[in-house]
Amino acid sequence: MVPVDTTTTLVFVAVVAGRFLLPLLIPYYPLPAIVACLILDGVDQTIFQLFGHDPPNYQSYDKAMDVFYLSLAYLSTLRNWESEPAFRIGWFLYFYRLVGALLFELTHARWLLLVFPNVFEYFFISYETIRSRWKPTQLLVGWWLSAAAVIWVFVKLPQEYWLHVAELDVTDEISRHWWFGGLIVVILAGLAVAFQLEIRPRLRPTDWDWRFRPEPLPTAIDEPEEQAAWRMRFDKTLSVGTLEKVVLLGLVAVIFSQMLPDFTGSATDVFIGVAVVVVFDSGVTLAAARRRWTVRGTALAFAGRLLMNVGLVLVADPLLGNHGARLDGYETFFFLSLISLITTLHDRWRPVHEVREVLGRGEPAPLLEVERD
Repeated sequence: MVPVDTTTTLVFVAVVAGRFLLPLLIPYYPLPAIVACLILDGVDQTIFQLFGHDPPNYQSYDKAMDVFYLSLAYLSTLRNWESEPAFRIGWFLYFYRLVGALLFELTHARWLLLVFPNVFEYFFISYETIRSRWKPTQLLVGWWLSAAAVIWVFVKLPQEYWLHVAELDVTDEISRHWWFGGLIVVILAGLAVAFQLEIRPRLRPTDWDWRFRPEPLPTAIDEPEEQAAWRMRFDKTLSVGTLEKVVLLGLVAVIFSQMLPDFTGSATDVFIGVAVVVVFDSGVTLAAARRRWTVRGTALAFAGRLLMNVGLVLVADPLLGNHGARLDGYETFFFLSLISLITTLHDRWRPVHEVREVLGRGEPAPLLEVERD
């Protein structure tokens, strides 16, 4: 094994930390954060190559981080998106890709990535680009469907074929063919000229200067106490919201488990285990809301839920072991952190989306009884 010097180790740690921490900014700085995630995803292995380092099993964890930052992007749509048509289309595109990613990890059939392209990522970028200059609620459902179709056919299908079916790499092609880099520059320049001459003059006047922060939350649901009051009034342990969390986390966890080299259980083990933890968390969260126990800080709420889930697993571990599903300590903690983070954010931001949907129909926001100290 080739020893790794201190500089290379620091670079590796910085890149991995960036892959994990940058997605946490997406709900608060959607466009800059997801573009930064996209760029880092594209150059991380090039950075390692510059330092002569090839991390073992990094390809698997690289895919896992892709799934992670797209999950944070979806959760941010619950918090931030005001256009209900755009949200519904984004919801479909996200879960459609998630199903495709699961099928690919289970079968390793690369053609599946053409059938289930990652359109959600660029659709998210398109929405946030528009929102940064224009009010997205002024665009009708047909516009958003057209945007998704253009991204699907003309952007993601060629990209998915290039990367995942033909297994080509832009850096390698440029090194092999001197003209390839020039061709890319010419194409990009042509697109820029076409935008300036044909598209930009047809754009309606902007509604505001560049805004990289999302719009403020509706005043009726912008406090943790109001979000807890919404859950107390409208939510149930077994509900559509809980079902969405089970499907979301179940699919993400199964995808992650297929990437972990030491995992010995089945996909069914993972899905059922995640479902149990999610339903348990939903019940505890609802019980806390009904007793008006509210943790204001998101980070503190996440830490508390993580401790609760660790305790649950410690109690249930002897029972799980009887079925042969075992993870080492680090992998178990990774899964519990993932579950705790996503369920915490989903519980906080789903009420925000529900209130935005009510307000979007022109109806008054529900009156929520909130007790404050």
